[in-house]
Amino acid sequence: MSKGSTSEISKPRSVAQSDAGRAPDPGHLPSTEAFLLEVADVLNTTLDLETLFRRIAEMVRRIIEYDVFAILFLNERTGELRVRFQIGHPPELAERLRIKVGEGVTGQAVLRREPVLVRDVAREQNFIDSNVGARSELAIPLIIKNRLIGVLDVESREPNRFNTDHQRLLTVLASRMAIAIENARLYTRVSRQAKNLELLFEISGEITSILNLDELFKSIAERLEQLLDYQMFSILLLDESREKLQHRFSLRFQENIHLKHDIPLGRGLVGFAAQHKQAVLVSDVLKDDRYIALNPETRSELCVPLLYKGEAIGVLDLEHTKRGFFTEDHKRTITTLAAQVAIAIENAQLYEQVARQEQRMERDLAMAHELQINLLPACCPTLQNAEIGVRFAPARAIGGDLYDFIPYSRGRYGIAVGDVSGKGARAALYAALVSGFLRSHATQEPAPAEMLAAINTSLVRRPIVAQFVSIAFAVWNDKSRKLTVSSSGLPRPIYCHDGKTEIIEATGIPLGLLPDTTYDVLSYNAQPGDVFVLFSDGMIDATNRSGELFGRSGVERMVAKNSERSADEIAEAVFNAVAEHAAGVDPFDDETVVVLKVR
Repeated sequence: MSKGSTSEISKPRSVAQSDAGRAPDPGHLPSTEAFLLEVADVLNTTLDLETLFRRIAEMVRRIIEYDVFAILFLNERTGELRVRFQIGHPPELAERLRIKVGEGVTGQAVLRREPVLVRDVAREQNFIDSNVGARSELAIPLIIKNRLIGVLDVESREPNRFNTDHQRLLTVLASRMAIAIENARLYTRVSRQAKNLELLFEISGEITSILNLDELFKSIAERLEQLLDYQMFSILLLDESREKLQHRFSLRFQENIHLKHDIPLGRGLVGFAAQHKQAVLVSDVLKDDRYIALNPETRSELCVPLLYKGEAIGVLDLEHTKRGFFTEDHKRTITTLAAQVAIAIENAQLYEQVARQEQRMERDLAMAHELQINLLPACCPTLQNAEIGVRFAPARAIGGDLYDFIPYSRGRYGIAVGDVSGKGARAALYAALVSGFLRSHATQEPAPAEMLAAINTSLVRRPIVAQFVSIAFAVWNDKSRKLTVSSSGLPRPIYCHDGKTEIIEATGIPLGLLPDTTYDVLSYNAQPGDVFVLFSDGMIDATNRSGELFGRSGVERMVAKNSERSADEIAEAVFNAVAEHAAGVDPFDDETVVVLKVR
């Protein structure tokens, strides 16, 4: 390969015509017709470039004895020829060789778009010695549809080895070769694109199902290797201020490393890609003023922004030690993948944010549950002529049911069971408010109806939209064994005497809805063995898998069945029956039952 200007450009002649000073070798050169048939057979039976190149090299060797055979492709962007296939050149030379258009025999063939025949390269002043001892060279441009795509080049250690008959045959071959090469390149490109699209689809499905960021980053790095052979890879994400990019994952030659170097938005190649929301492909970073030299080995770099809903959230950064390693095809492929990566990262970040919020909420709920339990009576009061049993279970971590036992003077006790509208934290807070009012008014030891009226007045003065409470309040006189009861919307209490149950017809409007509401009072002179049961509607509304309610009849049946047992055992029996009925179904409402049994 030479850079001189003494090359001979010969016009094509017939195959039978001899070159001056050299007799043709009819036994060696085939006829044009036979040659074209062989060319068609070789070129039309494969679309694999490597196979095509080998077959061409073998066919040319049967026509011309060469020492070096090479096919060089033209990079139109850089205006350089690079060796795509070769026989005879030192591999390391062929790998790094770049020939500008117009340089050497091959560069001249490209510049002139004509065959160039050099009989003796020793006469060429700027000949590039590839250490194969070449003395003669023949370069034929590869042209298809008036577009030059490369050069077919042969060299020999023998001067004057090539003649115009060889030139003629190789020119015929080159015209067919260019078509075959372009078809093979197109087939290879389409096949690669189809394979990449299939792989991209597979990768997208996989990464969008990963909701742990660390696992996601690792999966992206591993799957990306299936698309291109990078050496260095980083995922950088914009911080909350959106002013700098932080390294969230970095891989250097298969080794995970931790980089703390933040990059301001707009600085460096990655900063430029994020700020301008466009991919950046740099063949030689040393020639780009934007490059920040973090890795001394880096020579080429590809930065692709991660765009989510039109905004950059980060950058995929790929680096290689070889100049010009990344291509436009790589840029298109990674840009396509980056869209799915951005969605996967955003989903994972959102999931982690929700998970953190849930953990914080769970901690708060656990504390609220503990606080609510502590606000409830620690144990039932000890009475001389009665015993009390209670069971309570919120439908969620915290609930809106409440119960309380309030000591009055002269051996009396206030007993309250309440059910706040709604569920969860809102209901629990309202229940705490109601409990405060209950305790506050209890200092005046009001009768049941007076207690409900006082609480109603306090709630009406502080109205909360869609919030109210139903309370059954009773006062037990332990000396006279008398129970007085009033209710404001809670399920009517149960009175059980001699194993038979009856309804205590205590009704009323829930508290917190209307001002100046009055409530009825019912009184019972109890006998030993009598049972009184106050409960919330969560007990009767418990539903089984078939949608059947436990119902009021279920509560009455369990009270009558267990009326001979202690108050605590009656409460336990009712509670267990409700739980058994609703087994396998999440509770819909809080459940509370208070049992008073006369000794």
